[in-house]
Amino acid sequence: MDRAEAEAILDGDRETAIALLMRIGELIEANRRLEARVAELEQRLNRTSQNSSLPPSQDPPSAPPRPQRSQSGRRPGGQPGHKGKHRKLVPLEQVDEIVEHWPGRCGKCGHAFLAEQWAGAAPVYRHQLAELPPPAVRVTEHRLHRLRCPKCAKETRAALPAQVPRGAFGPRLEAAVATLAVRNRISRRDTVELLGELFGAELSVGSVDAIISHAAEALKEPYEELGRQVREARALNIDETGWRRAGVRRTLWGVLTASQALFRIAPDRHQREAEALLGSEFAGIVCSDRWWAYDYLNPERRQLCSRPSDPGLHRPRRGPGRPEGVRGGGACPRRTDVRSLGGVPRGR
Repeated sequence: MDRAEAEAILDGDRETAIALLMRIGELIEANRRLEARVAELEQRLNRTSQNSSLPPSQDPPSAPPRPQRSQSGRRPGGQPGHKGKHRKLVPLEQVDEIVEHWPGRCGKCGHAFLAEQWAGAAPVYRHQLAELPPPAVRVTEHRLHRLRCPKCAKETRAALPAQVPRGAFGPRLEAAVATLAVRNRISRRDTVELLGELFGAELSVGSVDAIISHAAEALKEPYEELGRQVREARALNIDETGWRRAGVRRTLWGVLTASQALFRIAPDRHQREAEALLGSEFAGIVCSDRWWAYDYLNPERRQLCSRPSDPGLHRPRRGPGRPEGVRGGGACPRRTDVRSLGGVPRGR
């Protein structure tokens, strides 16, 4: 629109001019919002490890190169005067085998040493070597014989001793399987391959899964005892995060005290799952985020995470409203994703 057209509008219908002026105001406001959005997106696009908390591995190709440290002029490694650290020798009482080595000839004149000349001229040099035994699983066959009674002719078969496991694998092998597949989060197939390569053990994927289930049953009582200790704690942290088990969405709950860590995979993030971990009337102090499932707790004994990066400070909460009197201070330790704590079996 040029000046002549603008003057024609002002000299014409008053209502048309007012409508156009109001429309211009709306367009100006819309343009202001778009400019702010563009500036936000440009700032987000230009984030690098040098101007944000992004790790260097997520730097875009357009990121400037990281500044190189100035050369100190010193050679790599330990510097002159540095007190070296070496592997300590194992005490002799812990050594399984000692092999003596004597020189065969003099390193200067070539004189051949005889056995009667094997007398130490200086303190012996000790070289220790740690090695795994040959990769083989010890297989024991228990034969249960039958005998016929000469009096009544009934056949009786011997019974396995109480200390012999009824399954095909011993407790140490089952503990190794559970450690690899659960604690170290190795897949069932990789566990089978690793056991075969390291120990020569032949297992199937189904056997690994059965061993893990058996280990879970064996740990049921200690797990319940750990839950009782957590519910009696004076203070604890609780959090939850998304999880998958056998391809189905689940929720991983974590409760942590100064000396205990309790994890539980539950169907969802509902209040009933928090009550299953803490009980309906937890008497200690709970540090948590603002998720509504914790609102049943005593507000006078609840500490909220309120660090500036906590999304709960700016995101609308779902579920019932927060009770009055809930404290929100900076005393709560920074929340930790429960998946980073380890020791949690990932469903496969």
